[in-house]
Amino acid sequence: MNPIDLVLVEDDPMVMEVNEGFIKRVGGFRIRGKAKTGKQALEIIQKLRPRLVILDIYLPDMNGIQILREIRRQGIPTDIILITAAQDVPTVQAGLRFGVVDYIIKPFKFERINAALKNYLTYSEQFKNRGEMNQKDLDRLIKILPNDETQYSRSREELPKGLREITLQQVYNFLKESQVGLSAEEVAEGAGLARVTARRYLEYLEKIDRVLLETQYGSVGRPINKYKIVL
Repeated sequence: MNPIDLVLVEDDPMVMEVNEGFIKRVGGFRIRGKAKTGKQALEIIQKLRPRLVILDIYLPDMNGIQILREIRRQGIPTDIILITAAQDVPTVQAGLRFGVVDYIIKPFKFERINAALKNYLTYSEQFKNRGEMNQKDLDRLIKILPNDETQYSRSREELPKGLREITLQQVYNFLKESQVGLSAEEVAEGAGLARVTARRYLEYLEKIDRVLLETQYGSVGRPINKYKIVL
């Protein structure tokens, strides 16, 4: 898969460096441009027309919502992830009304931006090589939009006791990246989890129909359960 072109907008040099490191760590993205002001951001976005912009709100010359509004006014086909300390309701609502694909509040950990970018990669895959989409396709697409730090659009209360959304996302993304069925032991090793923990999350994903359980029989020994993403 070709990397997704991305523009990073952040006025704090240290935060810019940290975000850049996070993006490279996730993989799948190519940083085509960086901007420290709103004016620079608009110039770069107009010129490069990247697929994705990671945008701060508090910039020295312009508010990030103004930039977002101008991008939409010009009809530039760019998706936006807001990363900002702004968490007042009017700002959050403004971002959502202008169609941001995610909203991350500072300070945040790597796991949060990792989930956001992995969600975006999954989101982008749904549009590849398609001339149109049916209702089932759209329903699946809406479910993977990062509404609440996870592509399942489920509230924390719906998760069984002891399960965490960020770990659920981690297991799901690891399984999706493999593109083949994996055992609980393989998922545990690859995702850095205990085997019993990985099995609990995989069993839950099977329960909510996000993964398919396949039993493979070898010539000798016990059958092996493999978990595969439901496409």
